[in-house]
Amino acid sequence: MIPDYQTLMLPLLKLVSDGQEHKYRDLIESLAVEFKVADDERKELLASGNQAIFDNRVGWAKTYLKKAGLLDSPKRASFVITDLGRKTLAKNPDRIDAKYLQQFPAFLEFQNASRNDNETEEKPTNILSNEQTPEEILDNAYQRISKSLASELLNKVIDLPPSFFERLVVELLVKMGYGGSIKDAGKAIGKSGDEGIDGTIKEDRLGLDVIYIQAKRWKKGNVVGRPEIQKFVGALAGQGAKKGIFITTSNFTKEALEYTPRNETKIVLIDGEQLTQLMIDFNLGCTTQQSYELKKIDSDYFGEE
Repeated sequence: MIPDYQTLMLPLLKLVSDGQEHKYRDLIESLAVEFKVADDERKELLASGNQAIFDNRVGWAKTYLKKAGLLDSPKRASFVITDLGRKTLAKNPDRIDAKYLQQFPAFLEFQNASRNDNETEEKPTNILSNEQTPEEILDNAYQRISKSLASELLNKVIDLPPSFFERLVVELLVKMGYGGSIKDAGKAIGKSGDEGIDGTIKEDRLGLDVIYIQAKRWKKGNVVGRPEIQKFVGALAGQGAKKGIFITTSNFTKEALEYTPRNETKIVLIDGEQLTQLMIDFNLGCTTQQSYELKKIDSDYFGEE
């Protein structure tokens, strides 16, 4: 289990207690060993995908210790303990966290940076006492909003008339890079009785290959089983086709997900959750309400080594 960033503060301070300069990357590795963070856990990323969760938590532990005056950075990506840091360790604290750091004026100044002079006497906000780092708080809030949007989208899609759903599938695939234009992207979409084939779409703009589509606008609970997938594979074989996409607004059974055709046929299964996530990713049926950019210091610009 990956420790939260506050749990990392005291061990991090102890690692630099020898008074020597320590490279930031070495500190991350040492903490990973100390807390027995598994390799797969080291690879876990924030929802943004921009940074490993463990590295992010070590980074914020380091930031808070530095803001409190317990750590210093004499040069880029290197850290040493300060006199205040030594005095703090000499008190042998059981734990150092955001609440503990509030005894240091420098940390309070950092924590209350957004307040005006008349508000500095107020009790500091509790946001820095959260076990999550600021990026994790943002990521989790984004995930909750995204999940709510996906649920609303799925309900909309399920309630669509068949013709609208068929057009939606084509538009999504075109936005994903298949087919070229909406006009010539899809063929025979929505025509029933075609041996289990709902339509086709060009794999690329030149139409060098064709992908066959099966789309099931089914309500939640009406899951797609292995027989449906086998029927689709058989329909592909009847067309001499090797590639197919099976899209449903519901879910697939475990047997359907585990089914692998014995021939060279390749099938991609897209359930309701994946469908709505793709719609969000490619801005289909939804629009951007607000966007935020997270920025950091450009060390190269300031010529730091």
